[in-house]
Amino acid sequence: MHTKRQTRRLLKTGAVIATLALALTGCAQGSDSDNPPVSPSDIDAALEKGGEITVWTWDPAMEPVVENFEAKYPEVTVNLVNAGTGPVEYTALQNAILAGAGTPDVVSIEYYALPQFTLAESLADLTAYGAADVKSKFSPSAWESVQSGDAVYALPYDFGPMAMFYNQSIFDQHGIEVPTTWDEFIAAAAALHAADPQVYITNDTGDPGVMTSLMWQAGGHPFGVDGSAVTIDLSDPETVKFAEMWQQLLDQQLLAPITTWSDEWYKALAGGNVAALLTGGWMPSLLQSGVPAGAGQWRVAPLPQWAAGDEVSAASGGSSLAIPELSTQKELAYGFTRYVASEEGATTRIDAGTFPALQEVLSSSDFRDKTSDYFGGQKINEVLADSADQIAPGWQYLPYQVYANTIFGDTVGKSFNSSTPLTTTLLDWQAELIRYGETQGFTVNGAAG
Repeated sequence: MHTKRQTRRLLKTGAVIATLALALTGCAQGSDSDNPPVSPSDIDAALEKGGEITVWTWDPAMEPVVENFEAKYPEVTVNLVNAGTGPVEYTALQNAILAGAGTPDVVSIEYYALPQFTLAESLADLTAYGAADVKSKFSPSAWESVQSGDAVYALPYDFGPMAMFYNQSIFDQHGIEVPTTWDEFIAAAAALHAADPQVYITNDTGDPGVMTSLMWQAGGHPFGVDGSAVTIDLSDPETVKFAEMWQQLLDQQLLAPITTWSDEWYKALAGGNVAALLTGGWMPSLLQSGVPAGAGQWRVAPLPQWAAGDEVSAASGGSSLAIPELSTQKELAYGFTRYVASEEGATTRIDAGTFPALQEVLSSSDFRDKTSDYFGGQKINEVLADSADQIAPGWQYLPYQVYANTIFGDTVGKSFNSSTPLTTTLLDWQAELIRYGETQGFTVNGAAG
């Protein structure tokens, strides 16, 4: 009989990987899509029998989840590995896949990065393991992010419906109404900065995640993917509409030239120099921990709309749990993934401040009516859950979006420190994305710039 380890191992790696290996063509490992289905009883039997799985995640909230999971399934040992966040982890994962060894059994992957691995069939298709049975549990937008055709390559893990987080005390101090449209947002930005030149409505030095999410909310569809065929059109009318709106903020110098997540950024939020954030539903816990002095001052409102009365949102961030095709413990891995994403583990993470992807939670009165002292007693979940229901459908990321984001600053970022307009630098980004895609074996159709 397997002897349960008394001390769970939290493993870390400091490996430095010099380059991002994104050449995906030719490295597919096959798919489970043709395999016979695995019944829920098979998964349960695997959990009872036990074994050992390795999970890669950057999320510290996973530790209590694993402790509870191992208490429920004492024959299973879960080794947690922090392989880095974002591109660092994806590079390590891609290297392990290419080497054919060292892959985890379960891995956290943000929605924007999933196509990098799904197109190469480097991840197991979870439909054979019962993913269809849990589809209805998740927000449609979150589920859309993990599904490709008839295949399901991950389960939603957390979610980032967008909203505007704002410092009510700063708005009140300067007599600024909370903007409900983008025209009002620009006007509020100008009024705030005129009232106090040290105050900006928000910051931006060229954040690809925020900008692509706002293109999404504007109705843009700059990326299209159909197998290995990719379409890139950063001059589509809705993307240009967003770029021209954001350009007004740049031209009037109404955006704080502060990089998000920097020490300067946290100081600006605490000092009231940055009065609002356009970001995902995972932000509340980070504000509370990173800007404790803002308690009672901050509020949450819907994203500004393109037309008064509209109710359209987008997502920013959010991640999933996937099972690499090379895992030899897929049944155990799926049992763990199901537990974390849709069973008791999800509750543990929500209690720790994670924004849920589960539809039952998003629509429950217990969740929606919960008030937050940090946000002045506001029912912030009500705003965020409504945003989750209002996310525009049909958005696609590139199968090399990780690379696309890394070069955003070298192309579009030039508009933040020069007079070159966004409509021009977006086409520079497009040209480089077309070039890169073609070198990686994709058939790329790019709109004329």
